[in-house]
Amino acid sequence: MSIGYRALAVLSATALLLVGMAGSAGAHGSATDPPSRNYGCWQRWGDDFQNPDMATEDPMCWQAWQADPNAMWNWNGLYREGVAGNHQAAIPDGQLCSAGRTQGGRYAALDTVGDWAAVERPRNFTVNVYDQALHGADYYLVYITRQGFDPRTQPLGWSNLELEREVGPTAPANDTTIAVDAGSRTGRHIVYTIWQASHMDQSYYFCSDVTFTG
Repeated sequence: MSIGYRALAVLSATALLLVGMAGSAGAHGSATDPPSRNYGCWQRWGDDFQNPDMATEDPMCWQAWQADPNAMWNWNGLYREGVAGNHQAAIPDGQLCSAGRTQGGRYAALDTVGDWAAVERPRNFTVNVYDQALHGADYYLVYITRQGFDPRTQPLGWSNLELEREVGPTAPANDTTIAVDAGSRTGRHIVYTIWQASHMDQSYYFCSDVTFTG
C-alpha cells in the first residue's frame, strides 16, 4: 500500500469514528439483548469495521456497513417522531426494521432480507432495552413473528407479527428488562420491539434476530 493510500485510509477511518462519536452525543437507546440488527453489527464489528472478512463471516452486516456506516455508529437513534401511536400507518410492510426508512433512509439496509446473525434464546426469555438518555417509556410492545415465517427469505410485514407482551409506563432507567414468553415457537424468528419514549412523541423500533431453542 502506498503512503498516500495508507494516509487516506486512516483519515477515512478517523472521519467515521468522529461521526460515531457525534452520534453518541445525541444518544437515545436500543434493544441490546437480543441485540437489534444495527446494534449487533456495531457490537461485532465497530472496532474492525473495515475488515474484509465481514463480507463472508457476517454478510448482512457487511451490506449494511457498505450502505450507510452511520446506521451502526448511530445504533441508538433509530426512531420516528409524531407517530401518535399509529405505528402500522406510519411504517409500511417491508420497512419495519428501518422504521419506515426513517431519517432519510439511513437505516434502510436493516430491511434487507437475508441470513442475519441470530442469537439463541429459550422460549422464555427477556428483552433488554438500553435507555441511554433516560427518556423513560409510555409503553413497550414486544412482537414475535408467527411460526412458519422465515426472515431469511421473507420481508417483514405487520401481518407476520403477533403481540406477545405489553408493558405500561416505565420510569427512566438505563436498562429495562421485559420478560417474554414465545409460546411454542421454534427456530428462526424476529423479535420486534416498539419503545414509546415518554419525554416526547418519539417511537423506537428494533428488529432482533433470534433462534428459539425450546
